[in-house]
Amino acid sequence: MSLFKKEELRKESKTPLLKSPKEKFIDFWKNLLFAAAAALLIKTFLIETSRVPTGSMEKTILIGDFLFVNKFIYGSSSPRTIPFTNIVLPYFQMPAVREPERGDIVVFEYPGDRDEFAPVEINNYVKRCIALPGDTIEINDKVVFVNGREALRPFHIQYINNYCTPKGVVNPRIFPKNANFNEDNYGPIIIPQKGDVINLTLENIEQWRTIIDREFGRRVVTIEGDQIFIDGALAKSYTIKKDYYFMMGDNRDDSADSRYWGFVPRDKIVGQAFMIYWSWDPSIPFSDFFNLLGTVRLNRITRLVH
Repeated sequence: MSLFKKEELRKESKTPLLKSPKEKFIDFWKNLLFAAAAALLIKTFLIETSRVPTGSMEKTILIGDFLFVNKFIYGSSSPRTIPFTNIVLPYFQMPAVREPERGDIVVFEYPGDRDEFAPVEINNYVKRCIALPGDTIEINDKVVFVNGREALRPFHIQYINNYCTPKGVVNPRIFPKNANFNEDNYGPIIIPQKGDVINLTLENIEQWRTIIDREFGRRVVTIEGDQIFIDGALAKSYTIKKDYYFMMGDNRDDSADSRYWGFVPRDKIVGQAFMIYWSWDPSIPFSDFFNLLGTVRLNRITRLVH
């Protein structure tokens, strides 16, 4: 074989074969499915996204901010619900890198109103973790104390009311039910932790009824005469099965938080908010897209929240 023919064969061997339209179509869907699977894994086990619909965390977080949430730090879990529905799924949770700490900005599933067994809709809330399981929290004239010491005040904390509701003036919407508290003078109250034994009486059973029912996953607390029954058995005490946390908004006078609806169980905590990835004015409807686009807050994008 001549040198010329050998060179021609070498060139032909290096020439890539053109893919047929069918092969291109198959490759496109393979790449699309791979990208979708990778995105699903990231969203499920590493990073969640969350939208801020209320002003309870202003000015730390604004209405219209979109957040990245670190799920890995508190223990990633498989999907808990079917998207866009209230259908709850069985799920498993990975070990946590660390537990929530005081001062963390936490994303969690709303546990429901104070006396609700379960929320009407499953939504994620964003609040600051103020107190941990076993802590004692007290609020005196809007100032928060944890375990007898003033809690660290967030940098962007704000109060929109220039008055304090006096101690002893009862807010009937406050948690726990029948407590002699209000939003500005609250407690002292101990945050329940797993293993705590609660002595039950007719005077305090309404404070614990919802927590006990939720831990069982159904309505189990009944009162017959002067006796208390849990799941049909006479009960004079109850052992707490979960750790709980106390959450508050940085916008203290405009925040529906643990002062109103109670403690957040550990298994409802989704992750820690850590960065704003998008922000605009949500008061403008999406149908007016170009005006909405003009409200993008470029100075907030990629800002870390703390």
